Amino acid sequence: MTRPVATSAVTIACAIGLLLTGCRDRSPAPAEQPTISAAPPAPISAPSTPLALPMKAGSVRFAAIGDAGRGDAAQYAVSAQMQAYRRVFPYTFVVMLGDNVYDGGTAADYRLKFEQPYKPLLDAGVTFYATIGNHDDLDQPNYVPFHMEGRRYYTFTPPALAVTRPLGSNVRFFMIDTERLDREELAWIDREMEKSGEDWKIPIFHRPIYTSGRYARPARWLRSALEPIFLEHGVSVAFSGHEHFYERIKPQQGITYFISGGAGSLRAGDIRPTPLTDVGFDRGFHF
Repeated sequence: MTRPVATSAVTIACAIGLLLTGCRDRSPAPAEQPTISAAPPAPISAPSTPLALPMKAGSVRFAAIGDAGRGDAAQYAVSAQMQAYRRVFPYTFVVMLGDNVYDGGTAADYRLKFEQPYKPLLDAGVTFYATIGNHDDLDQPNYVPFHMEGRRYYTFTPPALAVTRPLGSNVRFFMIDTERLDREELAWIDREMEKSGEDWKIPIFHRPIYTSGRYARPARWLRSALEPIFLEHGVSVAFSGHEHFYERIKPQQGITYFISGGAGSLRAGDIRPTPLTDVGFDRGFHF
C-alpha cells in the first residue's frame, strides 16, 4: 500500500505526537510498588510547557498515557495537565499504552487507579481505549470504561467528535496485545490491516519494538514479529509504553515509534541514548 503523501504525514504526526511531549511533572518518582490509597486531586493550572499546537482542521487529536495506573500523586498531577491541555487542544479520546491499573483487579483498584484520577475527563465525555500491559489484570478486557469489549486486541476508528473531515475518517487504531502475542494474533493484525480502507493505520501496544532503554533486547523478538506486518501495510507511526520514560525513535524504514511510559511511573536515569534516539527524557512524568 502507498503511504500518505508527506504533507499529510506531517499534519497527522504533529497532531498525534503533541501531547506526548507536552507535560512534565517534576515531583519525585513513585516507588515501584503500587498503592491503592487515594491521592488528593492536583490543582488544574495552565499547561506546563508552551507548545505550538497543531490545530489544522482534519487532524486527529488525542492523548496517550502509558504506565499510569498507580493511584498516587504523580498520576493525579499528569491528569491535571491533561485537563489543562485539553482546554487549548480539545481532544476527545485517550489511548492507554498498558499498565493501566497496576497489580490489581478489584473494583477498588479500578476506582482508585483509574476512575478517580481521570474523573474530570470522564465526566467531560472523554473516551479511553486500553491495551494490555504486563502489570494489568487478565480480566481487564471486560472492564467497560476501557472499551475493549472482552477482547485482548481490537481496532477502532476515532469517535466522530474527535476529528473533522476529511482526514479524520481516514484513520484506524490497532490495539495490540504484546503480552501474549501469538500466531493467531499476528494473523489477525495482518488480516485487519489488509482489509482496512484507511490510509492511516496506527498500532498501539505496551512493549516497544525499538527502545534505548533496558528492554532493548526483548524488543528484538517483537520487532521481528510485528515490523514486517507494519511495513507491508504502510504504517507510519506507532505508540508503546513499558519503558518508564519518553522517547521518540528516529524513523525506522519510514515508521516513527513513540514510547510514553511516564504517566504515573518513572525511572530517572534509565534511558540510554543510542543512535535510535531522536528525542528522549526520563526525569519528568508526561503524556
